Parts: sequence; C-alpha cells; structure tokens
Amino acid sequence: MSARSKARKRAVDVLFEADQRGAAPIEILAARIAQPGTEASLPQYSVDLVEGVLAEQSRIDEYLSTYAHGWTLERMPAVDRAVLRIGAWEVLFNDEVPDAVAVDEAVELARSLSTDESPTYINGLLGRLVDLKPTLLA
Repeated sequence: MSARSKARKRAVDVLFEADQRGAAPIEILAARIAQPGTEASLPQYSVDLVEGVLAEQSRIDEYLSTYAHGWTLERMPAVDRAVLRIGAWEVLFNDEVPDAVAVDEAVELARSLSTDESPTYINGLLGRLVDLKPTLLA
C-alpha cells in the first residue's frame, strides 16, 4: 500500500470516527495532530484530505445527495460516506490527483472496509461526478 493510500485510509478513519462519536471531525483531527509520533498521528496528506473535505463538505454532500440513486447520505453506511466524501474531494477539488486514481483508491478503500456492494456503488457515484465535473465546477 502506497503512502498516499495509507493516508487516505487514515483520513477515512478520522471522518468515520467523528461520525460514529457524533463529534466534529475537526476535533478528532486536532486530537490526532496533537499526538505526533504515536499510532494515532496522521500523515500530512491525511490532514489535507480531512481539511479539504471539511472546507467543501456542504458542496460535496449536495453533489453526493443529488447523484446518489436510491440512497440518502444518512442511509449510507458511515464508512461509505467517509470514502465518498474523500473521493469526491479528490475528484472535484484536488488537481494533484488524477480523477481515475481518486476513484480507484476510493473503490479499493470500500473493498477493504465496507460491504460487498459498496465498491460498485462508490465507483458508479464517483464516476458520475467525474463525468459532471466540468458543469459542477463551472
């Protein structure tokens, strides 16, 4: 697993933990940053991902809600929400990562962390955002 893949997994962990605890993700992130050199510490790219998702969360959630066929964000498994938010942020707001890589990484995270149906669903939803990216960001 590459360093960026591990960083994505750690960012999913932060978002998932916040969701499960009903805590603000920024608080969980701050706690991880405050523990450098420990198991709980985060690579910089994890911090960038979480901060990026939080900065654009209302837009990301709006796009995910609009194009998620048959599911509301609240109805999705919490891990899928976290993976989708990170994948959507990378696709829409991070020009350093090619769209195909962002989608593939999200699918791999879903394959290792979620249900059997999740990788296909996440691939389809993020693929739709890739297709609509020019109009979404216009």
